[in-house]
Amino acid sequence: MILGEKKKLLIVDDSAFMRKLISDFFTEHPQIDVVGTARNGKDALLKMKSLKPDVVTMDVEMPEMNGIEALKLIMAEYPVPIVMLSSTTKSGTENTMLAMEYGAVDFVAKPSGTISLDLHKVKDELVEKIFHASQVPVKKIRNTEVSKLPKKTVNENEHGSSLPIAATSEISKEHKWVTSRKKIVLIGTSTGGPRALQEVLTRLPKNINSPILVVQHMPAGFTKSLANRLDQLSEIHVKEAEHGEVLMDGTAYIAPGGLHLQLARIGTNYAVEINNQLPPRVGHRPSVDILFESASLLTDVDKIAVIMTGMGSDGSKGLIQLKEKGVVKAIGESADTCIVYGMPKAAFETGLIDEVADVDDIAKIIMKFLP
Repeated sequence: MILGEKKKLLIVDDSAFMRKLISDFFTEHPQIDVVGTARNGKDALLKMKSLKPDVVTMDVEMPEMNGIEALKLIMAEYPVPIVMLSSTTKSGTENTMLAMEYGAVDFVAKPSGTISLDLHKVKDELVEKIFHASQVPVKKIRNTEVSKLPKKTVNENEHGSSLPIAATSEISKEHKWVTSRKKIVLIGTSTGGPRALQEVLTRLPKNINSPILVVQHMPAGFTKSLANRLDQLSEIHVKEAEHGEVLMDGTAYIAPGGLHLQLARIGTNYAVEINNQLPPRVGHRPSVDILFESASLLTDVDKIAVIMTGMGSDGSKGLIQLKEKGVVKAIGESADTCIVYGMPKAAFETGLIDEVADVDDIAKIIMKFLP
């Protein structure tokens, strides 16, 4: 970007109050210029053609043409990075997950419904996400078709076998990677993560010999819709993690929004531990570092750690602990397919990443390391 040139923002919301409030957030922003507003999806399409914005903030629920319909048309005709504004209602969270699937870069949850008088509570988050979205190259969001396997039938939602603790209680640092040993897959991601997770989880076979634990940076109320959507599209079982449940092969457990996901022992098995006592780690709850650090304490099972698209460096410190205390293969998403090459870049810079791969190759690499 030329020094001094601002990115052009279009604000789409059916509430005049919300349009004004969001516009005011950017009054003094050095790199974002609000070039216009639109009152619904139809109005947004007209404004897209005349104003040619670089980034859009889009309300999900609007009359005449809602945010999902507008998003699909914009991505087909004038693809630009879009950040959705969503309520935390059931329909709001489900539509937000659809928006991620159709190409939205990110979303911000409104604090108190459709017209949030207290939107200032998420001002910093909204401004940051819109700024980062404005930096995403259009070529990375243009292809919104993601892999979809046939949906499960009602009777296909099997759980795999539980994950018993290995016979050996401690593994030395010199222990080599042995494919036949029991494994746990750990995945961390943030901005762009819902689509990246869909690319990976829908490519895993239902008979995979490992459980999968996932931390996706997301607020409370949205991860259940994400898990349900991914479960419909995947051969494996995908669910929002619940405290105390024993890990099962062929199941992906997504950390509940706003809560940390950890691993713990229950008898002779490994189990999910949901922690609401630990504070956010570098602004994140759930945190990838917290998951990785808890897994590093369980030295009698090998881990496959995957770090995908996202802002910041969450996961890097945890990766260091995983590598120091156990047997780990680490996979980082390549800069070519990341919406934001932050978390994988920080992980790569630790020198501990074993494989760098485009997102559509990550599942294949995971399977290569499994028994």
